[in-house]
Amino acid sequence: MRGGSAIPISSPEHRPLALPVEISGTGVTRVAADLRSGARVRGTVRGAGGPLGDARVTLVDAAGDVVATTTTGDDGAYAFSDLDGGRYTLIAAGHPPRAAGVTPSGADVEGHDMELAHPGT
Repeated sequence: MRGGSAIPISSPEHRPLALPVEISGTGVTRVAADLRSGARVRGTVRGAGGPLGDARVTLVDAAGDVVATTTTGDDGAYAFSDLDGGRYTLIAAGHPPRAAGVTPSGADVEGHDMELAHPGT
């Protein structure tokens, strides 16, 4: 390969990256790349004190745009990954909805649990 090309670099645990590389016709060309991982938010949705399966959890960014939506498993667990740092709002629904703010600042947020219940329970 001669001339300038962009080489894609990826890993399942990191964000993809493409770097411009100039490759000559002789020798070995080496490129150093620093892959960044996005932040993760994980937690459990609960209802009446126990895990709530099949609840819908929506992640909304600070501008009000929906970033992602997922459905909890039987254990009430949800997870979002590959997030930029910043302020987000989580909205859990399956009973009357509930919203809670979360701010991953380049690190993972573990145990961001949410409790859903009907009023008066």
